[in-house]
Amino acid sequence: MRYLVTARVKPGRERALERAIDDETLGRGSVAQDHFVPGMKQARALDEEQVKWVETCFCPTPLEEERPYWEAYFELVKVQDAHDRKRCRDLTGEESWACETCDCTARLEARLASRGRAFLDVLREHGKKNE
Repeated sequence: MRYLVTARVKPGRERALERAIDDETLGRGSVAQDHFVPGMKQARALDEEQVKWVETCFCPTPLEEERPYWEAYFELVKVQDAHDRKRCRDLTGEESWACETCDCTARLEARLASRGRAFLDVLREHGKKNE
């Protein structure tokens, strides 16, 4: 299933998050570790505080396994279905792991990409201001 995640970077965690992304250690130890850095590369900063991205997760509870890794850097504000669950081929049992190659959220991702600014740009600018 795909989720639309809204979060805020925890105060004082910006530089550590930037390093974890640059070093590609973000999410290390998670079964989904290969999805963390690409997710941040597509994430959008909608204002000075809120960040949004689309996350794929196969846990029975949304982001159950990934949550501790995200919460090391973010306050998760909202995690919501990114599309209608009835159309999710993985959840319906039609195709296991379908979310890996599905384009079910392509319109949402395109719309999100046109909003705000690239999160990594905002994160890096914040880091330079605080050096």
